[in-house]
Amino acid sequence: MIKSKAQEKFRLAFFFIFILCLITAMVGLPRISIPLMVSYVAYLIVFPAVPTLKKLGLSHDISVVLVFLSLLFLVIYPVVRIVPVLVNEAENVQYYLPKVETYVTDNYKKVQEYVYEKTKYELPDGILTNAISYVKSGTTKVLLGVPTYLASILEWLLLVPLFLFFFLRDGSSFKNIVLNLTPNSIFERTYYLSHQLNKKIGDFIFAKFVEASIVGIIITAGLIIMDIRFSLLLGITAGVTNIIPYVGPLLGAIPALLVVLAEYGWGTTLGAMMLLYIIANAIDIFLVFPILVSKIVDLHPVLVVISVILGSQYFGIVGMIVSIPLAAALKLIIIEIYEETYQAR
Repeated sequence: MIKSKAQEKFRLAFFFIFILCLITAMVGLPRISIPLMVSYVAYLIVFPAVPTLKKLGLSHDISVVLVFLSLLFLVIYPVVRIVPVLVNEAENVQYYLPKVETYVTDNYKKVQEYVYEKTKYELPDGILTNAISYVKSGTTKVLLGVPTYLASILEWLLLVPLFLFFFLRDGSSFKNIVLNLTPNSIFERTYYLSHQLNKKIGDFIFAKFVEASIVGIIITAGLIIMDIRFSLLLGITAGVTNIIPYVGPLLGAIPALLVVLAEYGWGTTLGAMMLLYIIANAIDIFLVFPILVSKIVDLHPVLVVISVILGSQYFGIVGMIVSIPLAAALKLIIIEIYEETYQAR
């Protein structure tokens, strides 16, 4: 009996050391851990299709290959069609920026004159100068970093499919290895929590992807119909920034606002553009989000706001994006600890 208790304590210590080493390795090896996490999230999203195909009579290996090839096609085909247009628009942006800068500078002077006329207060030039300098330096940094981004993307294009295939084929084996290392005293809770966390994270990422895609498609289509420059780039920007809670829709609308003002000024085109963004985000807030995201997260709105604020304070934009699923996961863990500690008595 004493030997059994000592053995269980040893397994418990070894298990937590193993988890700690795994987390340390993930943090210390980002070139491996990032594509590994991307492929794992993709695995959580698409894996349910494997047992579905197996129920139709297909073998495990054939089901995995079909799911894997289908996902590759769904990812690669749009990328091949969209990337050339996107690259062309991105290259033209740098030649269009001076026009936007001139427009903003001229109108800021008008605002200065208006404010001074009404209040006798002179707005400092430093505000505009610093803002323009910040935007230009940020844009230059992004453009100069394109080769690095492309190199990382090419590396990901090799690693993510490789990791994803082995997750689909051997995911159950990997899971069994971890479960075999789990001490008996926490086995049931660990198994339940891992299952729930995997499901919540997979469902949340998929829901956010669908949500961002819907917003991006609506805005891209609307901008193309209105024949506005950089429609695809602006639409993708709106979709990607929509992932950021609360401030994302506003950030996504600013580039389109500047382009339309510089190109068309104040008029019907600007009104139509603003109406398009309002409609797209209204569909997201009142239809897509309640159906797809809120039910998965299952968090009180106050907790969502607090988690986003804390995430942004400590980890910036990335923290804002991951704060909600992390808060949902933390809630799940706290509930399990509470039930284990109090309701088990």
